[in-house]
Amino acid sequence: MLRLLSRVFASIPIEGNRKAAAAHRSICPAASVCSGFAVNPIMEPKLYRAPPEVRGMTSLDKEAFTQTITVPALRVPTGVLNKVVKSLRKATIQRPGVPRVVQDKEESSDFRLVLLDPHRVSSPSSFSEAEAEALRSFSVAEELQYYELRLTYHNLKSEEVLEAVLPQGQDVTSGFSRVGHIAHMNLRDHQLPYKNLIGQVIMDKNPGVTCVVNKTNMIDSTYRNFKMEMLAGEENMVAKVKENGATYEFDFSHVYWNPRLSTEHQRVVQLVKRGDTVFDVFAGVGPFAVPAARSGANCLANDLNPESHRWLQHNCKLNKVEKKVRTFNLDGRAFIRGPVRQELPALLEGKASVHVVMNLPALALDFLDAFRGLLHQQPCCDENLPTVHCYGFSKDDNPEADVTERASHSLGFPLKDRCSVHFVRNVAPNKDMMCVSFTLPKEVLFSGDHEHTEPSAEPAPKRQKCEEATDSTQS
Repeated sequence: MLRLLSRVFASIPIEGNRKAAAAHRSICPAASVCSGFAVNPIMEPKLYRAPPEVRGMTSLDKEAFTQTITVPALRVPTGVLNKVVKSLRKATIQRPGVPRVVQDKEESSDFRLVLLDPHRVSSPSSFSEAEAEALRSFSVAEELQYYELRLTYHNLKSEEVLEAVLPQGQDVTSGFSRVGHIAHMNLRDHQLPYKNLIGQVIMDKNPGVTCVVNKTNMIDSTYRNFKMEMLAGEENMVAKVKENGATYEFDFSHVYWNPRLSTEHQRVVQLVKRGDTVFDVFAGVGPFAVPAARSGANCLANDLNPESHRWLQHNCKLNKVEKKVRTFNLDGRAFIRGPVRQELPALLEGKASVHVVMNLPALALDFLDAFRGLLHQQPCCDENLPTVHCYGFSKDDNPEADVTERASHSLGFPLKDRCSVHFVRNVAPNKDMMCVSFTLPKEVLFSGDHEHTEPSAEPAPKRQKCEEATDSTQS
């Protein structure tokens, strides 16, 4: 009879585990142990297998994801319940919104069922020696019960929902950049038919996200921002974020902000000491200038984008450093040839360090020529020359050598063995963001190369433009 029962259960077709569970109840309605033989119902290799009808869904129907599955459980006396759960923390079920402890089938107040992860526990022998010893010490029988668990959309992870909906064999992404309440995605072409569903899922599964946007490939080239489309939620683009102890507010649809640069901002700011001066050529909304000013530096911060300049001023006030930061709304070369040139002579005579930050990786290396012949009268000593931190993208097999060579070409002076190159991050396949730092050579600063002193105005899109549309990390 026992062998017959085993063959019956082995032949039951899998259909959301409903039929298997029903057959199991009809043979052993009270418990999973029948005449001392533990009957194991068939369980899916995955804890959740989505109903096939959700495949290709473009308008989210949350009810369609509901499914009942069978999971193993232990019947535990309530007196030792907390100790058992703690001892089995690696074996219990881990699922959003799903309790690990449920009412006993017999509704006894003396027992509860502890739900187990079927990937981790398939039989009593699945318990580790430490777990088995804990169960014995608490007088808990290692006989497995089986519990019908109802999973709904709310118990699923975002990647599970998207994997069930998108066409099989295609990339499934649930990744995004978080900018305050905004989730910023960079969807691929095959995902666009499902973009609104994807946006709704991301918003549902990430507390605090109330707006989901997708970057389009249309570049607003002049001011380093990009066009985006709303996928889900409220159309409120004014974000509030915290980074390295400072608070920033800005309209994300009109300025540039990348949360993945937090570590790099901190790295450079830590090089700045109280009393130093920082020239931030492409300041954005202030991720370099504001924390530098908070650390006691004097800052001159510039950005060509009027919206970035406005929010830069706002963030200086928000962080109470408006007296330490002078802001400018100029082209990068005009800033170097104007305010930087005016301030440098006196700073070179002092003892405090001078830093020039140029974070526009698509073009900043080309702006280095603005330093050629910037000053005419060489000071009596050259011990306090500015330190430049200039960013650039590289697709070269040797990105360190590549950015060094390009910086040298722009300066008209060799930087090999005179600079350090820091890898910032990989922004796309075969594309790295690098930072080259060097002391501005006196041969460049006082070169007498006056042909660049008053450069002719370039078209605005070439002066300062957004990073390439293929840079997937602007998401």
